[in-house]
Amino acid sequence: MMYSPKIAILGAGSWGTALAVHLGRAGRDCVLWGRDPLLLEQIGMLRENPKYLPGISIPENVQLTSSLKEAVSKRDIILIVVPSHGFRSIVTELNNLMCKTDKENAAFVSCTKGVENGTLYFMTEVIEDVLGIEVSKKVAVLSGPSFAKEVAQGLPTAVTVASKDSTLAAQLQDVFSYGTFRVYTTDDVRGVEVGGAVKNVLAIAVGISDGMGLGLNARAALITRGLREIVRLGMNLGASPLTFAGLSGLGDLVLTCTGDLSRNRQVGLRLGKGEDINSILSSMNMVAEGVKTSRALYDLGVRTQTDMPISMAVYQVLYEGIKPDEAVTSLIERPLRPEWE
Repeated sequence: MMYSPKIAILGAGSWGTALAVHLGRAGRDCVLWGRDPLLLEQIGMLRENPKYLPGISIPENVQLTSSLKEAVSKRDIILIVVPSHGFRSIVTELNNLMCKTDKENAAFVSCTKGVENGTLYFMTEVIEDVLGIEVSKKVAVLSGPSFAKEVAQGLPTAVTVASKDSTLAAQLQDVFSYGTFRVYTTDDVRGVEVGGAVKNVLAIAVGISDGMGLGLNARAALITRGLREIVRLGMNLGASPLTFAGLSGLGDLVLTCTGDLSRNRQVGLRLGKGEDINSILSSMNMVAEGVKTSRALYDLGVRTQTDMPISMAVYQVLYEGIKPDEAVTSLIERPLRPEWE
């Protein structure tokens, strides 16, 4: 029998809306939740998200609600698609709202790329911390090179779903795979999350370089040496190095560093052209995850004794007042070393 789950998508930003559009087109039973009742009302009237994904039609079969309790009641799969700094509060609300049976029957899928400041937890760790370790086999993460706008437009996209439970990963692969959206599976949850989080910080670095006009050679060097930082941290956290040659590693890194739809790249471009980080962030409609992740990544690098000079340089520009040209000089003047150390 074909698996036909009831799906809740928590977060009506660009990525949550794009997933709702995709799953709606696939004929899935899904509901899109957002915290802002006014925005949800607008989406319902226009059948598009005017704030985060204008011009993209949302299928009529996608239900809408601003009631979190209504959204998650008797749902088989719950996609959590909110910024990393608001992730814990949403999961805490779920824990308080869902009855024991609903929690036991649901799978929880993180669609958020980041690291929680303070705890330094990845998003699946936040889910397990709040809901209890007993849900660990019902937790998954969806990641990979996937700009929301292109997914919503139906352009070809390939991503990875990771879970410790191979049966759940296969079920989610079947649920998400439709049309031009192709899903691969892995059991390396930590590796997929490391790749998804660190690439946002590295995209800021590449944006800075491009904004300063440092050229394509510098861009390629930053992407390649940045990938080495992802591998170092991932292996120190128990991930497989093979994961970082895949969609959630190299694939997402290349896309986010080079694609102008990347919010993190845009932050870097503006920093490289001399703008102040506070004025950049205040002018943005959507969250650039790499800014907050940079602080957590700095702490994680210290905790795990991982050498991450590019990520460190981004942190110094964002939080210590170092000028971009000074950060570039510090990277260029580092002691020479073998490539694979």
